[in-house]
Amino acid sequence: MLLNCHTYFSLRYGTRSVKDLLTEAKQKGYDRFVLADINNTSACVDAVRESTEMDIKVIGGIDFRNGIQQVYVGIAKNNNGFKHLNAWVSQHLHEKKDFDSAAPAMDDVYFIYPLSAYKGQPLSENEFVGVSIDDLKRFAFLKTKPADDKLVALQPATFTNKKSFNAHRLLRAIDVNTVLSKLPANEQASADHIMHEKYIMYGFYSNFPVLIENTERILDTCSLTVEYSKFSNKNLNHYTGTAEGDVEKLRKLVNDGLEYRYENKITDIIQERVERELKIIFDMGFASYFLINWDIVNYARSKNYYYVGRGSGANSFVAFLLRITDVDPIKLDLYFERFINPYRTNPPDFDIDFSWTDRDDITKYIFDTFGKNGNAALLGTYATFQSDAVIRELGKVFGLPPDEIDELQKKRTASKEEKYKQLILNYSNYLHNFPSHISIHASGILISQEPIHTYVSTFLPPKNYPTTHFSMIEAEDIGLYKFDILSQRGLGKIKDTLSIVKENYNIDIDIHDMRHIYEDERIKKALRSGNAIGCFYVESPGMRMLLCKLQADDYLRLVAASSIIRPGVAKSGMMREYILRYRNETKRDEAREKLPELYDILKETYGVMVYQEDVIKVAHMFADLSLAEADYLRRGMSWKFKQRNEFWRVREQFFNNCRKKGCNEKVIEEIWTQIESFANFAFSKGHSASYAVESYQALFLKAYYPIEYMAATLNNGGGFYRSDVYVHEARLYGATIELPCVNKSTGSCCVYGKTIFLGLNMVAELTNHTIELILAARENDGEFKDLPDFTRRVPASVDQVCILIRAGAFKFTGKPKQTLLWDVHMLLSTYKPKPDRELFHVEAAQYELPPLQHHPHDDVFDEMELFGFTRHLPFDMIRGEIPSQLRAADLRNNLGQTVSIVGYLVHVKHTNTSKGDKMFFGTFLDQDGQWIDTVHFPKVAKEFPFTGNGCYLITGKVTFEFDFYSLEVSEQRRLPFFDRDNAKALKKKNDNMKEHSIPTRMKAL
Repeated sequence: MLLNCHTYFSLRYGTRSVKDLLTEAKQKGYDRFVLADINNTSACVDAVRESTEMDIKVIGGIDFRNGIQQVYVGIAKNNNGFKHLNAWVSQHLHEKKDFDSAAPAMDDVYFIYPLSAYKGQPLSENEFVGVSIDDLKRFAFLKTKPADDKLVALQPATFTNKKSFNAHRLLRAIDVNTVLSKLPANEQASADHIMHEKYIMYGFYSNFPVLIENTERILDTCSLTVEYSKFSNKNLNHYTGTAEGDVEKLRKLVNDGLEYRYENKITDIIQERVERELKIIFDMGFASYFLINWDIVNYARSKNYYYVGRGSGANSFVAFLLRITDVDPIKLDLYFERFINPYRTNPPDFDIDFSWTDRDDITKYIFDTFGKNGNAALLGTYATFQSDAVIRELGKVFGLPPDEIDELQKKRTASKEEKYKQLILNYSNYLHNFPSHISIHASGILISQEPIHTYVSTFLPPKNYPTTHFSMIEAEDIGLYKFDILSQRGLGKIKDTLSIVKENYNIDIDIHDMRHIYEDERIKKALRSGNAIGCFYVESPGMRMLLCKLQADDYLRLVAASSIIRPGVAKSGMMREYILRYRNETKRDEAREKLPELYDILKETYGVMVYQEDVIKVAHMFADLSLAEADYLRRGMSWKFKQRNEFWRVREQFFNNCRKKGCNEKVIEEIWTQIESFANFAFSKGHSASYAVESYQALFLKAYYPIEYMAATLNNGGGFYRSDVYVHEARLYGATIELPCVNKSTGSCCVYGKTIFLGLNMVAELTNHTIELILAARENDGEFKDLPDFTRRVPASVDQVCILIRAGAFKFTGKPKQTLLWDVHMLLSTYKPKPDRELFHVEAAQYELPPLQHHPHDDVFDEMELFGFTRHLPFDMIRGEIPSQLRAADLRNNLGQTVSIVGYLVHVKHTNTSKGDKMFFGTFLDQDGQWIDTVHFPKVAKEFPFTGNGCYLITGKVTFEFDFYSLEVSEQRRLPFFDRDNAKALKKKNDNMKEHSIPTRMKAL
């Protein structure tokens, strides 16, 4: 009797989760129903999966509406009908057009019109008219009625009770952006759209048995079947068109890869690994999946796009040979079964990172190659109502002023007299985590054998690619394996560096040939000292500290470092424990004695869980879980999987198995605590290894081409730090930093020998159009002679030319900025576009100007305003004398002493103690360009907070741990900088300000 049930995926309308709908239908006596959300099929796949455990049948459908005005309900007779419904609703969502009043001619689908829409029109074989409970009051008196065999019961089941109806009204008010009291009746459902008990529903329609019979007949003839998990591979079956062709193609590519990676020096271990992986790949039908990924990266190489393959896919030796990744799993002892194994219930996936400039073209290539027949789509995700946001939205619905909403968000309490605020808090909890709208997964793309609409409907976001109405979880459930195509600016740095080196030195570097890079002494030295600014994730203060403490200079230890710094490992205290055990053999012996069971399993990491794989190892070898159970336990640590009952069953199995083996309860608890404390945050070993590869490649380029690498870093938006840190780093390697020049610069930073000219696109408020005009004029007629020549050839406004002058782009003329600013107003006092070519050149009038005042601080503030930083040393900007001349290098001679030092603030990390108190970790540069690291415990953090960027006088105790010096701060204050109004105070400073001079540590490097 239920032909029109809604979940909360009837967005901003419905009020039930999938689980709630199934439970309610079962409790009220139903054994089947049609799930027909409004213009959406997000819930269908998950509903069918959950219904199998509850012995209830879910039939797929869609409630087609224009706004909330129902046009008709479509019900799929079978999977083919479901595909047609998905395609139909998707077409209208893509084109953003309303549905016509008449349903389309469509096989394997029933269409049901609401009674109010029936005007006597003829109905086809698959069309019916629905009569709701409310319609029964007037049904007998209608003059125009369909034939009896065309009538069905159509009672919408949207709400459970009064509260859920109230929530519906609030959602509708949020959707139409109005206060609740002004919500139009035609923008909300009727309060009687509830799911009645089955016997009550039959009672309502008892006087019209034909409606019941016809409704039951429709339900009898409909079904929706879905195959799940490893038993259903729904991706493109055959890359070459046949299974045999895929096997032949993959074997050839593997052999080519062996020659590239090993120059045919093939050992028995390598050959055995190849055959073992290929057997699993072929047996489980994943050859096409590997070949598609190979196709994508092969296209990227053909376009000179740099990329990194990472994630658990890096555990695959075949992926290494296909150059999908640069991680050698044999070298790292990575087991393939972490990626694919016969017991694993979830699908594999590769994560492939591209430069942020190349990702869009890669996506286009994938859709052009594999999506021509609707077989590709971006993966969707659910944007949900969260606490603060829903309180704000409900506050507006109830008409609260903004300041009261802000207060309510902070306090989260309301007095008995504040009834509206109580309602807001009550319903904010009710609506919390309801889906608000469908968004786009950060990187996932699906490529299926059948059209995507076989499984789900799609919408068309601004990216202009069809995007699924379901998320990664539902896609995995039915065996659709996403292709993760990500972007990061770190790869742009590597790509641009290779390009600059090629252009300047005509040197081609194969950055994917890792054999020699791993053993490079310059890289080893940089790792030991933490000298890795600009080099992907190893440049952060935390990684720099960790590398110094580990004194690690090899690839395997960098792989471990990238995982133990993650929040879970660090928070559990195991990061420090790992360092202790790595550096101290006695600590390793103590750990082995304390938990021999754990130590024996994790010998490589001294008994410390470092990687996600360690969860699987421990669960399988210590708790005797199957590989499938162990992998589910690992995945289950994520909140989104913890909600499923299977996780809690596996957890219970872990404890029960250990107890049956006679393990000590305290030992079981301690090992479980380690698992739970970090598994949700830790990397897979293959993922860490992939990150380490990219870091090694970045370290290699910085070690041999530091100036080019830092220019590329600036061109790609920097990294962990502000741009001025990378300018500073470039100078430490001997670079001269020049402001943009209209004769030398391009949009990006460019390198001439040891000189970096900042890019024109770094100048704030300089438009892309002006930059294009400058470059075009220079390309056509050569360099500019002077400012008048520039204004003749470049049709830019006075404002744009003034910005260029202030940015130093006309320094080549030898004229002061003040003179140039006067000149440009004379030249372009009334700006008018000029023709491309002038027939006659008329010299600009020359004016004799009086001497114009200029101070170096004018340049400083121009640079700060236009670039966000200055090339001048920050210490030269301090007003008055620098109160301490101590340097970072002096700290080692003052261990345990309280000292004062001046540092330029680079970064502050905010964190909380176990008691919830705020504390900070600071990162500064001293006057020699060396690092100062500080710790600010809660009392000091509160009394002496950071008050903005600049130079600080820091007082604290010098501490030392594992070769790493830091200051335990007891006091700090920010030193005042000069400003435009205190030129007199600067007079003494002017003689000391130098544009490019900065101490260099080249000898130390």
